[in-house]
Amino acid sequence: MRYFILLIFLGLMGLHGCKIPSGKPDDPVAPVTTVYKIKAGGNYADHNDFSYTAKTTLSFSVIFDSSAVYTNKIPENQHDINKLYGFSDCNVQHNTSSARFGWNWRDKALRIYAYCYRNGERVSEELGTAELNKPADYQISIVGGNYVFTFKGKETTIARGCNIVQSNQRYRLYPYFGGDEPAPHDIIISITEK
Repeated sequence: MRYFILLIFLGLMGLHGCKIPSGKPDDPVAPVTTVYKIKAGGNYADHNDFSYTAKTTLSFSVIFDSSAVYTNKIPENQHDINKLYGFSDCNVQHNTSSARFGWNWRDKALRIYAYCYRNGERVSEELGTAELNKPADYQISIVGGNYVFTFKGKETTIARGCNIVQSNQRYRLYPYFGGDEPAPHDIIISITEK
């Protein structure tokens, strides 16, 4: 009788589309895509919940759409670097020690930068350009006393301000517009963390 009831139960589960766990997870490391929006007149993106990461490598793909094309009110502010994605470091606030990618729209191109704070000093280096509406891969790795930024297969190394490797006190840094001026219109950035 128990066997008969079990067969009926399993048959009903199948009719209702229930899935019986196989003991094997579907995809435990599936990439997560978040579409960030920086509203006109603002600086911070939505979906910027505070979260720690112990990762020493952050790999992600980004798609900028045509909203990344902008003109600042003050022409020299066009050189300001907007922030893309990265993490704080060395168990301190991000404006003391951090690594992330940055970007701006200048000279009719979407320019990508390595953007760091090292002991409170800002350090940046232009890495190349990205195309609108096409995904590009980005990676930041902590390697000893350095950050290694990888963009379009090219590695760029920038010294860190500490040698702490194991830390769960790093927090993610999300898209931010500015510089000195807020976003002139809504800006949409899609990031898939791998």
